[in-house]
Amino acid sequence: MAGFPLPAAMARALALADEAAAAGEVPVGAVVTKGGEILGEARNAMRGTFDPTAHAEIVAIRHAATRLGQARLDGCTLWVTLEPCAMCAAAIGLARIEKLVFAAEDPKGGAVVSGPRLYAQPTCHHRPEVLGGIGEEAAAAQLRDFFVARRY
Repeated sequence: MAGFPLPAAMARALALADEAAAAGEVPVGAVVTKGGEILGEARNAMRGTFDPTAHAEIVAIRHAATRLGQARLDGCTLWVTLEPCAMCAAAIGLARIEKLVFAAEDPKGGAVVSGPRLYAQPTCHHRPEVLGGIGEEAAAAQLRDFFVARRY
């Protein structure tokens, strides 16, 4: 998408990923939208909350579900800076999110287009529409910079 502006929701997710990195968390941000309105947003918060399930996607889904007053997020889109892991991909399906948009693929930990490809499994009950690569360069740079800084 070089030369095109990022959708506002992905730009917000990238800003949340920056906040995560500043807090010492792996830089991942997520935003749940419906009809252009942000219903929930979050950044990774595992280390700060001592909660291994506090991935950006999970927390953003929780916020959106609370705001809507229901567990199903029909008609919603989840924007996230990194391909979801198996836990998050399962939660996306359970929440019945209509569309998943992610920036960078995660060959080691991803479960949507990498690894187990959860939505391609016959036991998967809900398969969101998936669009990857939106904001990929920016998200990959955030992750690369974060981990390079940790190695030295």
